[in-house]
Amino acid sequence: MEFGITFKGFVEPDRARKLVKQAEAAGFTYCWFYDSHILWRECYPAIAMCMEHTSKMRFGPCVTNPKTRDWSLAASLWGSLAHQSNGRLDVGLGRGDSSVRVMGKKPATIAQMAEFTLKIKAMIRGEEVSYDGCPNPVKFPWATGYELPIWIGAYGPKALRTAGEVGDGIILQIGEPGLIKWFVEQALNAGNAAGRDMSKFKVQAAAPAYFGDMEKCREATQWYPAMVGNHVADIVERYGTSEDSQIPASLTDYIENRKGYDYSKHGQSDNPFLEFITPDIIDSFCVLGEVDDHIAKVKKLGEAGVTQFNIYLDSGDEENIIETYGRDVIPHFPS
Repeated sequence: MEFGITFKGFVEPDRARKLVKQAEAAGFTYCWFYDSHILWRECYPAIAMCMEHTSKMRFGPCVTNPKTRDWSLAASLWGSLAHQSNGRLDVGLGRGDSSVRVMGKKPATIAQMAEFTLKIKAMIRGEEVSYDGCPNPVKFPWATGYELPIWIGAYGPKALRTAGEVGDGIILQIGEPGLIKWFVEQALNAGNAAGRDMSKFKVQAAAPAYFGDMEKCREATQWYPAMVGNHVADIVERYGTSEDSQIPASLTDYIENRKGYDYSKHGQSDNPFLEFITPDIIDSFCVLGEVDDHIAKVKKLGEAGVTQFNIYLDSGDEENIIETYGRDVIPHFPS
């Protein structure tokens, strides 16, 4: 099991530098950033900065998308960051949620996401690539052959299948082991059917972690199931909720009373649409309680197929969470 942390773009630079140094010393091996350039500051200057204050930790967006940047620009950016960090860059990829919808645009299709994955990796390797919207083929004369790991964020059947067919890993924004087991099986089955070697396929569970009594923990992390519910609503719209929809009812039932979502408060505790979130959903989706509770939950995540637990550091008490994980939790999970 590996451990990661994730920042939003509003973390102040001085604090980000301190937190990543603390996290690396504590045994965290990944640091991810939200990529939503309107709601928060652009994440890549912060990633470059944090790379300079660490030596082993890997970085990347969690998640970016194929729509906000020209594909050659995205490839050049990520290839450059990989080069200057001695190969410490991964990319998390989705269809485009807050960063795209806040501009009034539609997210990418699953097919576009798959094509983006393959062509971005090829450009960074140094291959000549053609893509829609660019009349001339693109080839970077400075490419070094770096093989960019791309993790694909997914919930629905098509996205899970695509993650298995073209991704190096999958990002699951949920901490519920039973659902994760189902998600992982879909992706692995798709990869095996495509003839891929899935032995090194990575699985990330991304969710908040918080220590203390459960009432305090729930209050701090109630925002998270609402953010997940925003994605689940898209899946319900696409696939429905009937028995033949292929979607577990335990994922879709909780959004039945959802009334909306405020993108200006994306992933924040003051989002006005939280009333449909119940305590049992918060407990299920997050990692909460005392140290022994965290150890037990992370073990269950590992049994479900998770290879990295990525903590969303968005709920307060960040320094203590990093310190406690480094001292009391991570030592139980040798890499």
